[in-house]
Amino acid sequence: MLPRIARLIATTTALAAMAGLSFAQSLPRQVETENYTLSIETVADGLSSPWGATFLPDGAMLITERTGTLQRVDMTSGEMSVIEGTPEVFARGQGGLLDVELHPNFTENRLVYLTFAQPRDEGAATAAGRGRLSDDGSRLEDFEVIFQQQPAVSGSNHFGSRLAFSPDGKLFITLADRFNHMNEAQNPRNHLGVVVRLNDDGSVPEDNPFASGGEGAPEVWSYGHRNVQGAAIHPETGALWISEFGPRGGDEVNIPEAGGNYGWPLVSAGNHYSGRSIPDPSTKPELKSAVQSWNPAISPSGIAFVPEGPLGEWKGDLLLAGLSSQAITRLDLQGQEVLGDERIEMAARIRDVIFDEKGTLYALTDGEGGALIRLMPR
Repeated sequence: MLPRIARLIATTTALAAMAGLSFAQSLPRQVETENYTLSIETVADGLSSPWGATFLPDGAMLITERTGTLQRVDMTSGEMSVIEGTPEVFARGQGGLLDVELHPNFTENRLVYLTFAQPRDEGAATAAGRGRLSDDGSRLEDFEVIFQQQPAVSGSNHFGSRLAFSPDGKLFITLADRFNHMNEAQNPRNHLGVVVRLNDDGSVPEDNPFASGGEGAPEVWSYGHRNVQGAAIHPETGALWISEFGPRGGDEVNIPEAGGNYGWPLVSAGNHYSGRSIPDPSTKPELKSAVQSWNPAISPSGIAFVPEGPLGEWKGDLLLAGLSSQAITRLDLQGQEVLGDERIEMAARIRDVIFDEKGTLYALTDGEGGALIRLMPR
């Protein structure tokens, strides 16, 4: 029989393998694309299931770890420090600490926003909150929850969730159907399978499509979504773009419109995990159509539009972090029209893609032992 410590290591490693995680991630030194050879440099590693990231004005990066920790990363040294004051999270399955975003007026108010799976008596649900980053950057002060997904249900899958501020200062929060409650994504009176739109304090904008609370919950912007893990604001139009997981195939990019129904689970380009078919989106033209869909799945998580900078030939295109695809997918865009897509093989599950103010591309690799990497053209 193995000694107790050896048994523990073997069991932990087996569980990580079952979850699709890796303690020692091996990345290529460079990747080839249609336009560039990109060199890959590891900025920081040893992260515990990194999920979301954003840059501070001083150039440091905030990274959430799904296990519940918010890290500050020095982009020169790679040194990490934990920021205290984060909320308790439901760190099971796909739940935990999820996205992070700064208030548009962060330099004045120092507000940091988080989404997270929140433990509740009824089970768990996605929540969003905000706190003030202390002057020394060591903790979030006076953290308050400003939104709670209703209802909370049992289970540990499909929490979403990304944050995005629109140019008018409204806050979008992407959510999910909580897996075992997919049919509720067609019910805009709750928050399952929806995108919500709020004022920065969590109150409801008067021009939301269901602001009166009659046909839908006042917070709801769009519904009929499955599991939305990517969100970005188009740099020219100011519109919200999202990426969401299909079932077996049928991953999508959508541009959610006010009050729009995006079809899940009535239609999909994929099938149920059981193999049972789902009507194709073309069978219900009254529902909103995806900008792009994939079958087989790419498992898209975080997304970002390419700005001016080192990847100038891709300016305006959309990059999608891919989990099962172990790739970054580039949508070649002309306005809202997709001219084509390119799969950039990364040999690792990619959870998020982020650009700094100079237009340099960074990505987070998924799982235990995750890394923050920089991708630069040679």
